[in-house]
Amino acid sequence: MHRLLALCLALTLLPGLAMAQVDIGFGGVVYDNSQPVEITSDTLTVDQTSGEAIFTGNVIVIQGDLRMAAARVRVIDEPGGTSANDVREVIATGGVLITRGTDAAEGARAVYSVASSLLTLTGNVLVTQGTTAIAGDSMVVNMETGNGSVDGRVRTVLGGE
Repeated sequence: MHRLLALCLALTLLPGLAMAQVDIGFGGVVYDNSQPVEITSDTLTVDQTSGEAIFTGNVIVIQGDLRMAAARVRVIDEPGGTSANDVREVIATGGVLITRGTDAAEGARAVYSVASSLLTLTGNVLVTQGTTAIAGDSMVVNMETGNGSVDGRVRTVLGGE
């Protein structure tokens, strides 16, 4: 185990790996996007013409076991959308923290594309999964499968005892 850890660390520290990639599984279970979404914030601004809702101040978004906290969350509807099922994209900024089960990820900005079920987290990303931590420039997770990747200068610490 110690040799594997040393090899993994050596590979992550080699120069010239600016686009290194590490596969991750986030949450460990299938994501259920049919569950209701609850959003709590200090303020809400809605623009009916653009189809945008902007939540600011201590924003917390919860859907099932998925939880997102950020300073600001912008929800963009499909053009002509009239229901919660018409959300096209969710953009969170300002100290974004996403948790699902025992997994957590943090970064400066998160974009969730509803159509593709892809969650992209950027800006000093740190993912913790139990005793394992992965850091990099960005993370992309398919919320339906839980599979994802961390890109950039990837640093990994594998769990100990």
